[in-house]
Amino acid sequence: MKTKLSDCLRPLMLGALFLGTAASAAVQSIDKVVAIVDNDVVMQSQLDQRVHEVQQTIAKRGGGTPPPGVLEQQVLERLIVENLQLQIGERSGIRITDEELNQAVGTIAQRNNMTVDQFRAALAHDGLSYDDAREQIRREMVISRVRQRRVAERIQVSEQEVKNFLASDMGKMQLSEELHLANILIPTPESANSEAIQSAARQAMAVYQQLKQGADFGQMAVAKSASDNALEGGDMGWRKAAQLPPPFDRELSTMAVGDITQPARTPGGFIILKLLAKRGGESQTRDEVHVRHILVKPSPIRDEAKTKALVQSLYDRIEAGEDFATLAKNYSEDPGSALNGGDLNWIDPNALVPEFRAVMADTPQGKLSKPFQTQYGWHVLEVLGRRATDSTEQAREQQAMTVLRNKKYDEELQTWLRQIRDEAYVEIKLPGADQAAQ
Repeated sequence: MKTKLSDCLRPLMLGALFLGTAASAAVQSIDKVVAIVDNDVVMQSQLDQRVHEVQQTIAKRGGGTPPPGVLEQQVLERLIVENLQLQIGERSGIRITDEELNQAVGTIAQRNNMTVDQFRAALAHDGLSYDDAREQIRREMVISRVRQRRVAERIQVSEQEVKNFLASDMGKMQLSEELHLANILIPTPESANSEAIQSAARQAMAVYQQLKQGADFGQMAVAKSASDNALEGGDMGWRKAAQLPPPFDRELSTMAVGDITQPARTPGGFIILKLLAKRGGESQTRDEVHVRHILVKPSPIRDEAKTKALVQSLYDRIEAGEDFATLAKNYSEDPGSALNGGDLNWIDPNALVPEFRAVMADTPQGKLSKPFQTQYGWHVLEVLGRRATDSTEQAREQQAMTVLRNKKYDEELQTWLRQIRDEAYVEIKLPGADQAAQ
């Protein structure tokens, strides 16, 4: 099975393309610095490898690749910002232990239905070093923790904010569906004058006109966007419209899939959105079963056969008319339900072990199951009722909390990334680059 490293890493990644240098890259006799970033540097080999990875991602997505010079500068800017975050992590004492890294690698392998050995073999098949892959994962974990400390931990959403959002017309409308979006951001400096703002507006409108004439959105994002997700074709994933700044929150609800918005001014610059897909909007229900059971466990003084025989005798006594609750109180070894006559109350089947869940599903309401075994021992159960519970309100509250947190996080993250970039000493030495030292 041919497995690309980018596919293996993506379930764990938080949006950024991974870092590092593949072992398959040709050994260069002379490497050179393409950017000085505070107390570190970005090397030509790093840039070349990242450009190669981005080109592979774009090709897999089916989009066109922007001119090499444009792509190179976009990728270099991404590397600079990532480098700054890694330096923050180093200064903050953030360390990823070998145990944590091993767990992360195991998680990636498992999510791709592979063992760690198979994951290592898949990397080798693509000409990639396992050690380099571990280093890429480690760096991505450091960046994630830096963002958690500097951005996510500062975000608070109060219960009142959730209530206000749910009570608003906008909240009621936006929680009815999810939107898959992509964006292109034409930035404006934090203290931009009117001339700079007008220049950015003209550039954004030029991009918009090219898109309306059929230009590929993903390719334009890679070439022109300053957003953190530019190298992924501007893909923002699934969002609620309420997470977006006005006027997009209302405009997107009436747009058709495939449509794009006109450029709109935001604090970070001019943004264009494309609606890739819609989903959701239906009410959410959860199946619940009212069940009671008797559990008998094997012990040093009662082997498996005697335990099974005891449960069978209890089953026969209930069938003969004895009271289930009384027998459960006297014989059941489930401390959580025995005193309640074995009653588990209304329960989500997904909270139960598979064997119990399967027998419960096959037992008609008001009927007794035959004795059966699970990892806990031997059971007999009775289904007292079934219902579908409307969990929409609870789900809506959780969705509202997520929407408000994500909205604040997105805004804060972009502001923070621009801030650390503006405050850093960056000297770009890439041949042909028109940027000056900052």
